[in-house]
Amino acid sequence: MNFDILLQKIKEYDKIAIFGHTRPDGDCYGSLNGLKNIILTTFPKKRVFCLTSHVESLSFLGKMDSIEDQEFEGALAIVCDTSTRERICDQRYKLCSEIIKVDHHIIIDNYGDYNIVDEDIAATSLLISKFFFKYPELKITEKGATALYTGIMTDTSNFRYRGVNLETFVLAGKLMELGVDVEYIDQQLSVESIRTTKLKAYIYKTLEVTEHGVVYAKLNKRIIKKFNVSNEEAATYVSLLSNIKECPVWILFIEYPKEIRIRVRSNGPDINMLAEAYGGGGHQKAAGASVKNWSKTKSFIKEANYLVKCYKENIPYENRKGRV
Repeated sequence: MNFDILLQKIKEYDKIAIFGHTRPDGDCYGSLNGLKNIILTTFPKKRVFCLTSHVESLSFLGKMDSIEDQEFEGALAIVCDTSTRERICDQRYKLCSEIIKVDHHIIIDNYGDYNIVDEDIAATSLLISKFFFKYPELKITEKGATALYTGIMTDTSNFRYRGVNLETFVLAGKLMELGVDVEYIDQQLSVESIRTTKLKAYIYKTLEVTEHGVVYAKLNKRIIKKFNVSNEEAATYVSLLSNIKECPVWILFIEYPKEIRIRVRSNGPDINMLAEAYGGGGHQKAAGASVKNWSKTKSFIKEANYLVKCYKENIPYENRKGRV
């Protein structure tokens, strides 16, 4: 892993813009804020900006910046946790002088001038942690360590996913030695309002299950408005459908202004090929896609049901988008 170029370029530039992906999650927020903290703590005279969408539930890790176009002139862009250039939340990354991609997703688009990608590591926040611990000259505060730890914890679902290994725990342990308060993080991530509690109840009440064991729920515009949650908040509730004994694949459909976005998860068959067939992608057990309207979700559900059938009957799966 060529972290030397990352450190070299950080030293070279006085302005650094750190970009994340659309609909940011904990690993996105964690890697952006963790890296920003490392840079500013080590090189306090540099100007560093974090750029992605605001997510209230993750704001305890740090706030996103709002800057004008001219700030990108002569700046270094570091894009974290974003597999393709289309998913970069702020497309003004193109205005920067050079681009470094730091990511852990399956390689589809090497859009950076320099690409630091490890497909086998469980979170981009782990990559940033490895970078930090590699160089004794780098410094970080407790807040920065908290951001990285949170990114690791959320992207591994509390260290439960298959990509978790000894290195994951070693790096997480080193961050804890820097002052990470795991109880504080849990409190921040677990806090609930009445409206979100009621939304959870709605999801449990309306979920459906296919013949072969795909559980899914749908959240349209009316429901999202009724419970007064953002689309990003609603999307996080895909985890509510996990761990149902009979259902190795679970899906949450969320209606956005111009499309229906799909969050799909698995503790059995690999689902990244299914997501890719619908213009999305992701990991083998966690992926996403989108369709234009609710009628198109029917074919996605049917294909997911077929995938689970193949998995349970131990027969080869060949994606057949739109299978009837």
